[in-house]
Amino acid sequence: MSRIGNKPIVIPSGVTLTIKDSIVEVKGPKGAFEQVFDSKFIDLKLEGDVLIVSRFNDEKESRARHGLYRSLIANAVEGCHVGFEKKLEIRGVGYRGSVQGQSLELSLGFSHPIKYTVPEGVTVVFEDKSQNFLTVSGIDKNKVGSVAAHIRSYRKPEPYKGKGVRYVDEYVKIKAGKSAASA
Repeated sequence: MSRIGNKPIVIPSGVTLTIKDSIVEVKGPKGAFEQVFDSKFIDLKLEGDVLIVSRFNDEKESRARHGLYRSLIANAVEGCHVGFEKKLEIRGVGYRGSVQGQSLELSLGFSHPIKYTVPEGVTVVFEDKSQNFLTVSGIDKNKVGSVAAHIRSYRKPEPYKGKGVRYVDEYVKIKAGKSAASA
């Protein structure tokens, strides 16, 4: 029994949800999003402001997709209502970044600046003048997470000084360096 799949999705006020064939269209104050689901395994019932996701049978594939599609549709509803964001911190001497339109430029200690084109539907904003804290936001949870992970992958936090790009809530355990040999 899928515990996640059996939970109903409450649709908040200001968000509209329509089901056409095997596509769920969600529109809200943050934007619109379409989520495709497999109507061969999953059935959707909209009762007022509650969406119930159920499966047709107890086959392995149906059980596997039950919780998956419920989570994807719930994320689409939450993204259109509130949105998703990941906060990153750039830590290190001379490490900083800037945004010009949909282009992100990072100085991370390499001999050249890193230029990254931010995909459609995702926004990157620096929070302060020191250009060390940036927020990746959008309505698609998958896109926001993958863009944040891609930016972090340019210079992951190293364990000796903690320099690099990290999530704000990420803990990096600092290792002890080499100790002098005693005679």
